[in-house]
Amino acid sequence: MKKNFALFCLLIASLSFAQQTDYVDFLKLETALSFEPDSSKISGSVALKFKILKDVDSVFVDAKNMNFTFELDDHDRVKFKYDGNKLWLLSHYKAGEEYDVFFKYSAQPKKALYFFKRKNNWQIWTQGQGKYTSNWLPSFDDVNEKVEFDLSIAFKPSYEILSNGKMDSEMTIFDPDMRIVKFDMKKPMSSYLVALAIGKYNEKTETSKSGIPLEYYYYPEDSLKIEQTYRYSKQMFDFLEEEIGYAYPWQNYKQVPVHDFLYAGMENTSLTIFSDAFVVDSIGFNDKNYVNVNAHELAHQWFGNLVTAKSGEHHWLQEGFATYYASLAERDIFGDDHFYFKLLESAIELGKQDLSGSGTSLLNPESSSLTFYQRGAWVLHALRTKVGDKVFRQAVKNYLEKYQFDNVETSDFIKEVERVYGRSLSSFVNLWIKQKAFPVDNAFDILQQQSTYINEFLMVDCFAKSSKCAEYLKYYVSDEAKAKIISQVPELVTAETFNNGLKVRQAISQHVRQIPKSLKDDYETLLDDKSYITIENALYNLWSSFPEDRAKYLFKTRNVVGFSDKNVRLLWIVLNLSTPFYEADNKQALFSELLSYTGEEHNADLRMNAFRYLKMIKSCNEECMAKLENAKSHHNWRLVKFAKELSEELAKNKG
Repeated sequence: MKKNFALFCLLIASLSFAQQTDYVDFLKLETALSFEPDSSKISGSVALKFKILKDVDSVFVDAKNMNFTFELDDHDRVKFKYDGNKLWLLSHYKAGEEYDVFFKYSAQPKKALYFFKRKNNWQIWTQGQGKYTSNWLPSFDDVNEKVEFDLSIAFKPSYEILSNGKMDSEMTIFDPDMRIVKFDMKKPMSSYLVALAIGKYNEKTETSKSGIPLEYYYYPEDSLKIEQTYRYSKQMFDFLEEEIGYAYPWQNYKQVPVHDFLYAGMENTSLTIFSDAFVVDSIGFNDKNYVNVNAHELAHQWFGNLVTAKSGEHHWLQEGFATYYASLAERDIFGDDHFYFKLLESAIELGKQDLSGSGTSLLNPESSSLTFYQRGAWVLHALRTKVGDKVFRQAVKNYLEKYQFDNVETSDFIKEVERVYGRSLSSFVNLWIKQKAFPVDNAFDILQQQSTYINEFLMVDCFAKSSKCAEYLKYYVSDEAKAKIISQVPELVTAETFNNGLKVRQAISQHVRQIPKSLKDDYETLLDDKSYITIENALYNLWSSFPEDRAKYLFKTRNVVGFSDKNVRLLWIVLNLSTPFYEADNKQALFSELLSYTGEEHNADLRMNAFRYLKMIKSCNEECMAKLENAKSHHNWRLVKFAKELSEELAKNKG
């Protein structure tokens, strides 16, 4: 037995020097899944088909902390070994032959598959970004292994069940409280893009110009927020298909919001999962909407899902492309000025990153998200500027066609551009991609050559030309330029400044905090703006500046809730508690409401805001501390980090 185990370890060591994709091609993985939500368990049966490329004695499947059952017939020439991380399939495999293996498994994943109750109903969803899918599904951590995944999922009939691909069939079995939905994928993808979502949802559908079904899911109680949440979805889909020049590569496209998602969104193949914080009403849309995230995750269906980077060194081929094409989609909606202003903002942030010493080459796998996303997008804009629209678009189309359902490196893309352009791009690559510092001066030159709007914005600088800034506020310059003036010299705001648009009025609420009596009446009109950010800021600033009118301001905003994190409502409660004799009989009920928002049934952002306010008013009692301790075991890393830091701070203050 010891000898066999030693040989097995030696075999694993020898295989570690070669990529598994060199000697085996996994073709298809079919799995039937069921769940035990109360215990956060998943069970499944797997049928795996693969083809051997070179003679070899073993292949493996990544599988973290799973229990396996193997049912082998005489004709199955495979033995199994499991080491807690990989399931090894041992045999005398011959090049050119195909094999089928079958097994069952169960797991209680610590990450990548999440179970929780929302309003007494279960919600289950996955997030496999990177190499985490193998925590809930035997799969492949190597992004270069692309497989056709077909999932069959069993759950209660009253729930919506979603996964990659097209719903192939659904049935009820002998158990009337169980429904099975089978999904079919026609093409291969990397394992990190396999996904499922189960919950109480309603559905709205559209069809793209090219005939692709578009499915938008929402909570039943959010029926009045569908239009605002998914606004411009079809327009962006149609735009990207035309702009990219390569037809959408999958059978359909679904989008579903989930509770306490780890990020803004995730581009699972044909099934984008996104944070329900982006489910907004008509006012919230003006402050924080899903448009950019929507376009970004959609662009990934081509850049990342269809064509996937071979390694982290080339991660920008996914995030940079998705960021750039999302910006192009927004340009189609909001216009050139919006597009160039976003590029300017990202160039400024990239420049600041370099000044802080955190800048890296775009090919550094340890680069920041800012580098991968925004510098990557800038590379594409600068490249398009250099080679021209026609060459750029043809090269992108050629790149996608050549490497469809495959993996790439940066040089693969550059070679396609060079081939169409007819010239070397080595100098461009050295400056924009390989160089550690972002070429911020070159970026500014491009913007100033392409946009008079950006030239105007850069011209308006009150630190350098303060004598002209009062005049700038009076005459026609962009709202962004006026907001910049207000941020630099807030004392220049006059009653006339309030006659501007939403962005300027929002800037007033953010930067004019001590309100002169001469502006009181104008400032009070900010409480009527279609912006929860403006209302929140204005309420606090008015309450602070005019104590004699606090009751008036609280009465006016008593029914405003704000975003899903209840930003206005929480502030209102704290201001009420801090206003003596105002609704005095209701103080305890309001404190109880504030405390209740720290509970695990609420979203992470709301809980963190509630904790912050309780700390601020020095009222984090034993119940608050218990809920803070509970937050440390949450699946959302931001909430966990926040809870640990706040606990330490409160303990230190108490000591």
